[in-house]
Amino acid sequence: RAKTPPRRQGFAALRRRRAQPPDPRAAMLGAAKLPAASGMLRMAAAVRRPVALRAVSTTSSFYAHLEREIADMREAGTYKVERVITSPQAAEVTVQSAKGPVLNFCANNYLGLSNHPALVEAAQKAIATHGYGLSSVRFICGTQDIHKDLEQAISEFHGTEDTILFPSCFDANAALFEAVLGPEDAVISDALNHASIIDGVRLSKAQRHRYNHLDVGHLEEILKLCVEEGTRHRLIVTDGVFSMDGDIAPLQGICDLAEQYGAQVLVDDCHATGLLGRTGRGTLELCGVEGRIDIINSTLGKALGGATGGYTTGPKVLIDLLRNKARPYLFSNTLAPAVCGASLEVFKMLSANSDLVEKLQANVREFRTAMKAAGFKLSGHENSPIVPVMLKEARLAAEFADEMLSRGIYVIGFSYPVVPKGTARIRAQMSAAHDSAQVQRCIDAFIEVGRAKGVIA
Repeated sequence: RAKTPPRRQGFAALRRRRAQPPDPRAAMLGAAKLPAASGMLRMAAAVRRPVALRAVSTTSSFYAHLEREIADMREAGTYKVERVITSPQAAEVTVQSAKGPVLNFCANNYLGLSNHPALVEAAQKAIATHGYGLSSVRFICGTQDIHKDLEQAISEFHGTEDTILFPSCFDANAALFEAVLGPEDAVISDALNHASIIDGVRLSKAQRHRYNHLDVGHLEEILKLCVEEGTRHRLIVTDGVFSMDGDIAPLQGICDLAEQYGAQVLVDDCHATGLLGRTGRGTLELCGVEGRIDIINSTLGKALGGATGGYTTGPKVLIDLLRNKARPYLFSNTLAPAVCGASLEVFKMLSANSDLVEKLQANVREFRTAMKAAGFKLSGHENSPIVPVMLKEARLAAEFADEMLSRGIYVIGFSYPVVPKGTARIRAQMSAAHDSAQVQRCIDAFIEVGRAKGVIA
């Protein structure tokens, strides 16, 4: 008997498969009409089952590890619980876990602008004229006239050549070091700089140095070493105001050393822009170093309305380079028109007068003076609206904050890993929106809880 040629064998097999009823599993997959599906599905199922079992086993172990980490946080008193606000941000807010309105003393709303009617109106107008969003990064089709107007307003406010906007100051810090520094360069950072600076420095290939907090003597030792080793460029970076401690960088001494050793200076002024200095120009104005700082990174998300957005402002050549190399700028959506419109209104207000800055400073003086007299240990600069009330123990800080909320005062306890172990605290923050009676009510609650907890006599 002659053998069927291979090509005809294939056709015969195909006719036999077509005559068979469809595999129900193939029908479930929408493939009942496909020939030879059953064998392929059996092979796929045989392959998939062991893989799925291995994946479940690994995933189970992974999540069990995460559960143990969370349990450890709860045990140590470092687990963070988000309180839910059901009103606009203001001096007085409503919180789901509270029985009535509470006074907010833990927001970065330093000038009380987060729900200011003029900003709300400006944001609404910007939406009406420029839409809700751009659905694009800046260099494709995400730049409107109000973005350029805002960058110009920021440059005029700081007295710099040019400005570039970012989704946040975290992004501004993440962008800069990688874009401007190479392995021949050195970045020298304060030991307590913000996490965004630390992360940004890690992204760069520059040599990394860290000087002791606020220690210009140690900074000089490192600068000397960098010069001796022949580094090409040296960039000193510091927070203007340190957000967890409320202290202020010694910018006079830093600028003197930068000029002596041929270094540039970058200041992250997020907790100072709009609120420190006679006219709110930040730590540069407060410390008398305007014109001596090369680069300023700051935010629109704190004193300047509290929405979102950050920026780098400085020499035009630097800003041009960032527009072409800064990854968070090149690969993130542009700022929403509403944010731009409201932010432009903020800079108009700050340029008109310094009333809000003066009111904020009056509240800072009242709070700090009374709390010291009561026996609390405070941290931070006398001008800083960030007033850490030092408690040391994480659990005490968390319980203290809960007791304050029950008395109508909204504050938060901070502990490790946000601050070093053994330095837990309540971080009180003043606002120009608080009146004197509200500040006194906060002081009275601190004293009452402090005595009940044995923190003060």
